Amino acid sequence: MAKVGIVMGSDSDLAVMSKAAEMLEKFGISYEMTVISAHRMPDIFFEYAKSAEEKGFQVIIAGAGGAAHLPGMAAAIFPLPVIGVPIHTKALGGVDSLYSIVQMPSGIPVATVAIDGGANAGILAAKILATSDASILEKLKAYKEELKAGVVAKKEKLERVGYREYNS
Repeated sequence: MAKVGIVMGSDSDLAVMSKAAEMLEKFGISYEMTVISAHRMPDIFFEYAKSAEEKGFQVIIAGAGGAAHLPGMAAAIFPLPVIGVPIHTKALGGVDSLYSIVQMPSGIPVATVAIDGGANAGILAAKILATSDASILEKLKAYKEELKAGVVAKKEKLERVGYREYNS
């Protein structure tokens, strides 16, 4: 049974939203991904959001560009956490999407990541699930160590090519 629902308004959002899926896979978290337009197929969207809890979803990650109603509408219907991913747009660079998602009315929160922040949405979903799943928590801790090791390796590479630290 999928723990996370990943929904996007268009298949053009797939490049961003697949990064959320990749992070969930890294942490061993099951998910279901689909395309549903809140504007072009509202009846199907409402059914998706209404049935998400009984499907076993504990978090929904919703990506949208432009008016970006998908995450907010999901949060209005789904009683558990919704993470919004604003998608970059040609007209306003994704700022329109960001504002539409982050400026939800009181009582309908949407956790919001950066524009095109699909990977962070997947990590945030894992962190939410880790509050009640020790195995996910351990994988998150290991991931943080991987990040640290990557930075250390880059620092060592710079030092090998003549980079010098100094205090000014």
